Amino acid sequence: MRRLKLAILISGRGSNMEALLKAIAADPDYPAVAVLVASNRPDAAGLKIAEAADVPTVAIDHRAYGKDRVAFEKELDDELRRSGAEIIALAGFMRVLTPWFVTRWEGRMINIHPSLLPKYKGLDTQQRAIDAGDNEAGCTVHWVTSGVDEGEIIAQARVPILPGDTADTLAARTLPTEHKLYPEALKIACAKILQT
Repeated sequence: MRRLKLAILISGRGSNMEALLKAIAADPDYPAVAVLVASNRPDAAGLKIAEAADVPTVAIDHRAYGKDRVAFEKELDDELRRSGAEIIALAGFMRVLTPWFVTRWEGRMINIHPSLLPKYKGLDTQQRAIDAGDNEAGCTVHWVTSGVDEGEIIAQARVPILPGDTADTLAARTLPTEHKLYPEALKIACAKILQT
C-alpha cells in the first residue's frame, strides 16, 4: 500500500501534530508517513517533539518577511516541495494562508478547527459557543480553501458544554477529542487523494 508523504505545519506546542505522529507510528498500514514538520515560529515547542520522533523539521520565521505573506509562503512552499510532501496537515498553524499558497496545495491540504463548522469560523470559538448558549461544541477537520474555515468537512466530533464551562475548560476538554479525530480524518483525506 502506498503511503502519502505528509508535511505538518505548526505554530506552537504541536499536540495535534504529536497525535498524528503517534497514530502513524502505531499503525504500519497508516496511509501517510511524516516527511516534514514546519513552523512559522522558531521557538515552537512542537519542533522538539518532531525532532524526538526523528521527523525532519524546519522553522521559517514569518516575522522576517514583514507584511509580504507570499514571500514567506514561497519559502515554505520550497521546503515542502524539497521534502516531497504530497499532503499537508495544518495542526495549530496560526497563519491565514494566501490564495497563492492555497491554490498550489488545493485538494491536498487539511486543517483541524476547534468548532462545529460552519459555526464559529476563525478565532475564540469556545467563548463564542458559550456566549451563544450552545449545549455542545467540538472540532472539525476540513479541506483548506481560500475562505477561512470554509472548505468541505471531512469529519467532526462533538463535546458537551457543561455548566460553568469557560473557554479554557472547554478547550482543554475538547483537545483529547481533537487528538482522536485528526488521525482518523487524515486517513479519510489520504484515501481520497490516493483514489484520484
